[in-house]
Amino acid sequence: MMQSHKPEKPNDPLKKKPMHQTCNICNGVLTTRFSEVRDPITDEFFTILACTKCGLGHTNPQPADLSRYYGKQYYGSRHGITSKFCVRQRVHFLERTAGRATNKRLLDVGCGDGSFLLAARDAGWNVMGTEINPRPARAFGLDVRHTLNDIDHTERFDYVTMWHSLEHMKDIKSTLLLIAGLLTPQGRLIIAVPDNSSLQARLFGPRWLHLDVPRHLYHFDPGSLHFSLENAGFHVCRSRHHEIEYNLIGWSQSAMNYLNPTPNIFLDFLTGKGKDHSVWTRTSNFILGSILTLAFTAVLPVEALTGRSGTFVMVACRKA
Repeated sequence: MMQSHKPEKPNDPLKKKPMHQTCNICNGVLTTRFSEVRDPITDEFFTILACTKCGLGHTNPQPADLSRYYGKQYYGSRHGITSKFCVRQRVHFLERTAGRATNKRLLDVGCGDGSFLLAARDAGWNVMGTEINPRPARAFGLDVRHTLNDIDHTERFDYVTMWHSLEHMKDIKSTLLLIAGLLTPQGRLIIAVPDNSSLQARLFGPRWLHLDVPRHLYHFDPGSLHFSLENAGFHVCRSRHHEIEYNLIGWSQSAMNYLNPTPNIFLDFLTGKGKDHSVWTRTSNFILGSILTLAFTAVLPVEALTGRSGTFVMVACRKA
């Protein structure tokens, strides 16, 4: 299971090009938080900068073309064996927040394969989505656009959801302003993101699973997301910690990334990726990952009580 070699850092000319040195949200000064964070797919190394004013983390550099950082190795089965549980939890959260879905319109930004939209449609919502690769979701007959800019500016939605997609957007403020214009006056925006100030994020540092550079261009904590929303004309209605499977895998896989120089083997197995690994590697990592995941369930109540879970969700409405 353990491998002794250390991956070489690729000689990537893109790495020599610095990004802008001010915050995307507040124009605050950026300082280095982590000098080297490894992309588990390409083995390239990136830096994470943090704003000294609002705390928003920035991946550096931010590649002009992100397409090669996605694809089959990234998508796999997305949530894999936890997919149904994840979708069910998200629909339940939406229903608790929005009430009955009669004649209500929902936009899911970054809808992936459309699983959540299908479940929401079955629950009575009129649905639309956006996704950088819309073909898998469109195969289910869903109305999915490539980007927010492809949605007519006269469209209005009662709810917009962003399940771990805001951190992938190139410009946070412009994205949130676009969404504000698509909401009805009483509409709500639901955003779930990894918590950059969580216990697991602080413990595992640059090996924390949910950094996922360079696909995660930005790294939030509750304060920076609250600031971003307020700055774009939203008022935060409520917040809570959410999505048990994200929190659990954040603990177990991050711990394993300290033990194994090849990252995310356990996660790759769960999501239907990593088929190039040997049977022994996949089996041993699955056994260890399962043991660690069970062990870390004891930490989840501590995370919840301290408000420091690996992920969190905010519900926001437009300011009057």
